[in-house]
Amino acid sequence: MEEDLPGSIGISVSLALRLGQALFSVASLLFMCVGVQFYAYTSFCFLVTIKGLVIPWSLTLAMVDAFSMFVKRQSRQFQIVSVIVIGDWILSFLSLAAACSTASVSDFMVTEAGASFCDGKLCSRYQISAAMACLSWSLSLASALFNLWLLPSLYSNF
Repeated sequence: MEEDLPGSIGISVSLALRLGQALFSVASLLFMCVGVQFYAYTSFCFLVTIKGLVIPWSLTLAMVDAFSMFVKRQSRQFQIVSVIVIGDWILSFLSLAAACSTASVSDFMVTEAGASFCDGKLCSRYQISAAMACLSWSLSLASALFNLWLLPSLYSNF
């Protein structure tokens, strides 16, 4: 049963999920930060901070997955998987909060405030950044759920 779980550490699906998280987080940061004065809004600063945490977390776990695939040995230690599950869940909730707050502020800027806060190009960059953050969150949640599903089977061996 453990061997077939798609998101568990050390298999290609987990590596793809981690790389996707990092890719969408980097895209969200780029759309938010390059040539834009995001620091005037707290929710945008929150998004940048959380994505700054998600990127190293995802890349580190992607390297662990790649190494586990290279040596053909999956990590099945309860302590390691539980730390990964806790980190995934914390970053998943924070990522959801950042994506939703960014989406709501950018939507307010477009619909209610109009051109007084930002021009069309700037607001569209904020919206794209929020969309990339939501995609990153969905992959993060998938990783958290897959590893949480694996955890009880490891506890019985612990």
